[in-house]
Amino acid sequence: MKTLLIVFYLFPIFSIDHDFHDNKDAIIGKWISFEDKNLEVEVYKYGNEYRAKIIWFDDSDDKDIPMLVRCDSKNPEKELRNRKIIGLEVLHSLIYNTEKDDWEEGKIYDASSGREWSATLWIKKDGLLNVRGFWHFEFIGHNIRFKRVL
Repeated sequence: MKTLLIVFYLFPIFSIDHDFHDNKDAIIGKWISFEDKNLEVEVYKYGNEYRAKIIWFDDSDDKDIPMLVRCDSKNPEKELRNRKIIGLEVLHSLIYNTEKDDWEEGKIYDASSGREWSATLWIKKDGLLNVRGFWHFEFIGHNIRFKRVL
């Protein structure tokens, strides 16, 4: 039983892969999706929260509708469907958690589906920004990694 308790208390320490650099503004800047390199966002601070907007995406899927004219056509609110994708705020309400060295309580919007998810972000030791979008429970979600644009 004693061994089980030790494992229980030590597991959270070993399972977290965050680099405790305690730099709340470390996510500010431009980031490109790491695997697909098809989306670039700019993260910025607005008051006490962090936000992100789309500044570029790969529009090669349909050259008849270039990036600069594409709109938020999947938005469930009809009055928002004419918003341009470029400049669209896709992340908001992120608050830095000093103890965990991550950004949480955020909301992330997926323009390809018109859905909004809860979001948590953290920077790994390799410098990649990890964005976890989830519905209700963080363990039920999806990660996207971003690399800082120089």
